[in-house]
Amino acid sequence: MAENFSNREGIKGMLNPTRYGLLRFAYWLQRLTGLGLLAYLIGHIYETSAIIHGKIAWQQMLNITGGLTGNLVLVIVIGMCVYHTGNGIRVMISSSGNGLGKPGQPEYPYKPSSLNYKQRLCIWVSIALAALAMMYGAAVLFGD
Repeated sequence: MAENFSNREGIKGMLNPTRYGLLRFAYWLQRLTGLGLLAYLIGHIYETSAIIHGKIAWQQMLNITGGLTGNLVLVIVIGMCVYHTGNGIRVMISSSGNGLGKPGQPEYPYKPSSLNYKQRLCIWVSIALAALAMMYGAAVLFGD
């Protein structure tokens, strides 16, 4: 008998951050910011290592990374760093059992007790702090 696979979304469904609400969105944003920060770290090591090739190579690297594009990347890195830190602190606190609420009987419609108002507030505060840090970084890098 042929099995019907029409209700399966595959990888596209797994990667959809809006499917499971705010907690899944925070999860994916945490992973993306982690990968972005890793990419920045590798790029930063590459950029900084140009100094061993002499002053001219160092100056050429600074000309490449110091322009408008380099400053935009730094503003994005500031936001990624602040969000990743804030959400990471939230995850560490909740993994120790604080701020999760009391466990209850699973009854339909299922609402996870782990995503209570404290958790939601922490996620939104992390996003807001990242946005504020990005605005401040842009003001410093680009001038008022």
